[in-house]
Amino acid sequence: MPSKLSNSIRDFNQSFSWFRLIASLLGGVLLLFIISPILGMVFATPLESLIKTAGEDEVQQSIWLTIWVAMAATLIFAILSIPLAYLLARFEFPLKRLVLGIIDLPVVIPHSAAGIALLGFMARDSFLGKTSSSLGFSFVGTSGGIALAMAFVSVPFLINYAREGFAAVPERLEKAALNLGATPTRVFFTISLPLAWKSIVSGLIMMFARGMSEFGAVIVVAYHPMITPVLIFERFGSFGLKYARPVAVLFIGVCLLVFVLVRLIARKEHRDA
Repeated sequence: MPSKLSNSIRDFNQSFSWFRLIASLLGGVLLLFIISPILGMVFATPLESLIKTAGEDEVQQSIWLTIWVAMAATLIFAILSIPLAYLLARFEFPLKRLVLGIIDLPVVIPHSAAGIALLGFMARDSFLGKTSSSLGFSFVGTSGGIALAMAFVSVPFLINYAREGFAAVPERLEKAALNLGATPTRVFFTISLPLAWKSIVSGLIMMFARGMSEFGAVIVVAYHPMITPVLIFERFGSFGLKYARPVAVLFIGVCLLVFVLVRLIARKEHRDA
């Protein structure tokens, strides 16, 4: 009996080793597929070209515009998204599946089509366009329009991450706090939100990242002022790969730096809390 058991364990270990080897090889091929184009672009860009491009006002302004508009869109729509995510995680109501489908809709439709829809939504003859015009501003061709386009295609990531985070919070903790006399608002801010915070931060980062990289919807709504993805496209179309590549490399570097900083700040705040 012990001999059969040891043989079974040995056979399992051998099978698992082969499986792990095959999985590692397949995963390595996928990682190479992802990293090779990026590394190829980086190594094909001369350092002098990077330095020259980094010093251009147009490039600096586009990178800064991309970052702050994506950040503003993320923070503003977080106020709307987090309560909705909590409702979806905690309550059953009619047409809930329809609401979930509507939330995921911007992810599956072509982003150029999303841009056309948004352009009609914020055009001068629309309700939003007339309202904004009466207040002295417009969304079309402005940073406000860029923010709406970024939010439209990226907000599903935040809602879904936050919903999963709230769903993972044990309901017994919330019920215990309610039984002890805490108000629903206090329970949300002292129990539900802190325990789901890690997932919410992941959703915020994903929304921010998706917003920064958006091109299709933004180019329809606001070609100018140029965010960096539009600037890369414009330089590629006008001057070719040689002039577009340095901007792309710089933008990738800035994105990596921003995401690392955001992760570190979020981790520190979570640890302090």
